Amino acid sequence: MNSEVKTVVVVDYGMGNLRSVSQAVQAAAEGSGWRVAVSASPDQVRAAQRVVLPGQGAMPDCMRELRESGLLEPVLEAAASKPLFGVCVGMQMLLDHSAEGDTPGLGLIPGEVLKFDLAGRTQPDGSRYKVPQMGWNRVRQIRHAGIVHPVWAGVPDDSWFYFVHSFYARPADPAHVAGEADYGVPFAAAIARDNIFATQFHPEKSAEHGLALYRNFLHWNP
Repeated sequence: MNSEVKTVVVVDYGMGNLRSVSQAVQAAAEGSGWRVAVSASPDQVRAAQRVVLPGQGAMPDCMRELRESGLLEPVLEAAASKPLFGVCVGMQMLLDHSAEGDTPGLGLIPGEVLKFDLAGRTQPDGSRYKVPQMGWNRVRQIRHAGIVHPVWAGVPDDSWFYFVHSFYARPADPAHVAGEADYGVPFAAAIARDNIFATQFHPEKSAEHGLALYRNFLHWNP
């Protein structure tokens, strides 16, 4: 890989929606000078300037595949040293622990992942809450010291994003919550710390606002 080329790698450990994520990042990178690669190579993840960690399916499977692929250490190194964007289960993996399969996470952001407990409850329109939450939901951008995270730049507050999840993240420190949504309970729709930004929703399925987040990620200098 040519070190002079700015590369963002979408990590292929066998558990992400790689095609749609990489296509969205590619669209966001158009004309920016960034090269987008989908890679299962630890060396390519290490050489990349930015890393996207997707994830879908069950948390225990994602953590097992990340370990067995040989990509766990390169992802931890990336999280310590360069901008990293986690998506869906790729966000949940960043926390300490998930109730899904009683699974330890990467421990990069203190907190836990919990299952929605909405049995018998109804939404404001009278319909029952369904788990998983599947569809569009508004996301409130959370201000810290009066400002929202730079990855939200140009995205209107309370914009709609696309979710598919039965579990939700609860960071231990509210300072790590970058965006919040409601589905029976308020939950962290986006989390951030230092050079890490991650979303529970799927930016690649969220139309122009989702592309804007990927575009901002490519220009973000934490």
